[in-house]
Amino acid sequence: MFGGIRKRLESMRTIRTLCQQAELHARREAKQEPGAEHFLLAALDLPDGTARVAFAQVGANAASFGDAIARQYDEALRHIGIEPPTVSRRGPRQDAGGAGGGLYHAAASGKQVMQALAASHKDHAPLLGAHVVAVVADMEHGVAARALEAMGVDRGALKRAAEDAARA
Repeated sequence: MFGGIRKRLESMRTIRTLCQQAELHARREAKQEPGAEHFLLAALDLPDGTARVAFAQVGANAASFGDAIARQYDEALRHIGIEPPTVSRRGPRQDAGGAGGGLYHAAASGKQVMQALAASHKDHAPLLGAHVVAVVADMEHGVAARALEAMGVDRGALKRAAEDAARA
């Protein structure tokens, strides 16, 4: 009984950290609400290391995911005829305090990540970064999917590697 409560508390702490870090990553990209790509970056930051293990299992450099995201934003701007800024949008770390203490807001893809995590994580095992990787790798559309594709990552293989890392 107490083990289940402890694991739920661990998962709650992980969710809090994940949301705070996703928000930080979004702000660095001048986004008001974090999307799936920011949750994946946040998962790569989690101390459990399972997200990075999943990336390594498929031969992907987790450290280059942020740059792949930035390239997707730049390509989207070019596609509509706007030249992206030449200065890096990745600024210094900011406080994750947000604007007030109201409800947490995420972009549509970020909400999709959180809903999928809630739906798929019904057991009492603690939430890990690999669980986030599996959810995001399963998404067919969006910045995260395009960034993984640009990196040459097979999303199906990444999802399987993440599921293996979560079980290990």
